[in-house]
Amino acid sequence: MELSSVMGQERAGFGLFLVSHRLPFWFLVFSLFLPRVSLLVAWLQGVLLPFHLAGWIPLVAAVLLPRALVLYLIYIDQGTSLWFVIHLVVALLVWVGGGHTYRSRWDD
Repeated sequence: MELSSVMGQERAGFGLFLVSHRLPFWFLVFSLFLPRVSLLVAWLQGVLLPFHLAGWIPLVAAVLLPRALVLYLIYIDQGTSLWFVIHLVVALLVWVGGGHTYRSRWDD
């Protein structure tokens, strides 16, 4: 939430911005299309070190639900930013649309 003062008047506003803190821009864009590959490359480059992802849970999430792990990383890094909303919409489209094409293939 941003608070600004214009000529003695204060107003509160809510804005969604394309902010990048610790996650690089290439990761935010690339993970929209290939989340498993982008997680692997980010892990090899050491981008994920500040997030302290250790143990079995992040590894299982990266293999089974990579979009959920990317959403978690974006939320930890930026909160509910525009990047989070974009990735959430793409994840919902993939999860909903992917099941539909799978079902229609079995119906034939």
